[in-house]
Amino acid sequence: QVQLAESGGGLVQAGGSLRLSCAASGRSFTSYAVGWFRQAPGKEREFVASISGVGSLTYYSDSLKGRFTISRDNSKNTVYLQMNSLKPEDTADYYCAAEKDKIRIPTIPGGVDFWGKGTLVTVSS
Repeated sequence: QVQLAESGGGLVQAGGSLRLSCAASGRSFTSYAVGWFRQAPGKEREFVASISGVGSLTYYSDSLKGRFTISRDNSKNTVYLQMNSLKPEDTADYYCAAEKDKIRIPTIPGGVDFWGKGTLVTVSS
């Protein structure tokens, strides 16, 4: 079992950057693929990015590739999401997600086994 806790959300102006962190507790962190979803007000939760257990494989939503970068530091049991050139439409709750013994998390929220509680990102215009 893994527990996930997000941090790093906040208010940023359009064009700015934020780095989100997802700290995991529990054993065998490297056996978990970890990633991010986001959910804007009134919209469905959507896949953002995923990284494999040892960090060798990354996957991104096509619409976000190039602006967002996912990485992990297994010595700190932490996954990061670097978000650059932020736009008002990036405003959402961002959720960390994890899957054991997989190389990536599902792109459908219903397929995810472990969730964090989310962190809010607000991008002002």
